Amino acid sequence: MTASPARAQRFREFKMPDVGEGLTEAEILKWYVQPGDTVADGQVVCEVETAKAAVELPIPYDGVVHELNFGEGVTVDVGTVIISVDTDPGAGPAAAPAADAPQQPAPSAEEDAEPQGRQAVLVGYGAAPSSTKRRARKQPGVPAQPEAAGGALQAELNGRAAPAPAVTPVPVPAAPPAPAAPAAGAVPTAGRPLAKPPVRKLAKDLGIDLATIAPTGPDGIITREDVHAAAAPAAAASAAVAPAPVAVAPAAVPAGGGERRVPVKGVRKATAQAMVASAFTAPHVTEFITVDVTRTMKLVQELKQDPDMAGLRVNPLLLVAKAFLVALRRHPEVNAAWDEVNQEIVYKDDVNLGIAAATPRGLIVPNIKDAGSKTLPELAAELGDLVATARDGKTSPAAMSGGTVTITNVGVFGVDTGTPILNPGESAILAFGAVKLQPWVHKGKVKARQVTTLALSFDHRLIDGELGSKLLADVAAVLERPKRLITWG
Repeated sequence: MTASPARAQRFREFKMPDVGEGLTEAEILKWYVQPGDTVADGQVVCEVETAKAAVELPIPYDGVVHELNFGEGVTVDVGTVIISVDTDPGAGPAAAPAADAPQQPAPSAEEDAEPQGRQAVLVGYGAAPSSTKRRARKQPGVPAQPEAAGGALQAELNGRAAPAPAVTPVPVPAAPPAPAAPAAGAVPTAGRPLAKPPVRKLAKDLGIDLATIAPTGPDGIITREDVHAAAAPAAAASAAVAPAPVAVAPAAVPAGGGERRVPVKGVRKATAQAMVASAFTAPHVTEFITVDVTRTMKLVQELKQDPDMAGLRVNPLLLVAKAFLVALRRHPEVNAAWDEVNQEIVYKDDVNLGIAAATPRGLIVPNIKDAGSKTLPELAAELGDLVATARDGKTSPAAMSGGTVTITNVGVFGVDTGTPILNPGESAILAFGAVKLQPWVHKGKVKARQVTTLALSFDHRLIDGELGSKLLADVAAVLERPKRLITWG
C-alpha cells in the first residue's frame, strides 16, 4: 500500500547523502534535533562521520521533526532515510507513511521536474541511481514479467548478477503461512540475492543464507534488518531445543591485565584500508639522508621577526614544505600518479601538498591545493588553517582529495625518522625527523650543529632510484643552505 501523494508531500524524508565522492556509509555522531522540534531549511540537524571526516548535515525542509530513524552511533548506508519532517504541521494529525510499505512515495510535481541522476543536496549528493536495465529471467512455471520490473542498483552493490524480476510467489506446500516480517523460510529469489558487501558479511557471520531471505529494501535489496530478522527465529529455535548450558567460569585474567575492544570505523577504518591497499599495491622504496639544518633554523627565527610574516605561524615544517616544493619544481616528473586501469602515468601540473595530521579521530591527510604557486606567507597561512581545521575535526572531504605528494612531521614526537607509507594515489611522501644538536664536521672542524634526518618513500612504478635520490638530495640541499630558496626558486 503506497502513501497518498498528499501525505508524501507533507511528510518529507531526508536520506543520508554522499558527503564525499564515492562514500557508501556514514556514522551518526550526534543529533541536534528531536521529534517535535521545529526546523528551518538549511538548519543543521545532525553530525555524521564518514571514512574521511566529520560533517554537519543541514535539512532542506521547513517543518517539524516527525521521526529520527536511527540513533547516535549507528552506521547508515548512503541513500537511507534518516529523518522525516512534517512540512505542514498545522493541517492536523496525520499518519506518517506506512513503515511496511516497500513502495516509494509518489514524487511531487516539483520533484518530477528535476533531472534524473545524482541530485545535489545541501551537503554532498544523494545516492546514485543505476541506469542499468536487464532482461527479466524466466522461472519454470512462472510467466515472464514486463522488462520494466527489472530496475537495477547493482552498480552500487558491487555485485555482478542482475536483480531478481518481480514474480508471483511459488507456494511451498511444506512451509507454514508466510509471516508479515521477513523470515528464514521465505521463498528464495531468482539469481544472486541483492545485498551490499557489509550485509553479505553480516549474513555469513550469522550463518544465514541470503537466498532464504525476503528483501524489504528498495529494488529487492536485502538490508541489515532483514538479516537480523531472519536470524532471530533461527536463534529462538536453537534455544528451544538446546539443553541448558553449563556455566563455565571465565578464563583467569592475569593481575593488571585484560583487554578492551573498540569497533574499527570512521577515519580509523578508512586509514587502515588505505594503508593496506597502498602497502600492497605500490612498490615502496625509502631513502634517507641526514642534513645540517642549522642555517634553516636560524632563518626560522629571523622570519618570526619579519613584519611580512606577522600573525603567521612560522616553524621548521614551513621551510621543509617550501624546500620540498622547490625540489619538485626541479623534478616535475615526480608529481605523477599511476593509472592501473588504463596502464598510464598521469603527470600533474599542480602540486597538491598533503600534510599528515594526527587528530582525535585518527590520521588524516588534508592537502594544500596548488601549493607550488604559493608565496612563503601564503603557504604559512594555508598551513595554519589546515592544522587548525584538522584539530577541530572540521576538515572537509574535498580538502582530503586530490593530493599528489605528502609531508609527515614525525619529528614533533622526538622521532629521528621513519619509513612512511604512501597516501593512496600519490607518488611520494617525505618524513621530517626531529632536529637535534649533534657533533658535525663544519668547515673542517667538529662542532655542535642542528641536524635532522629526512626519509623519502616513493612509488617505484613512477620514480626510479636516480630520480628519487635527486629529489631527496635537493630537499636536503635547500635545508642546508636555505638561500637556495631564492636561487633555485
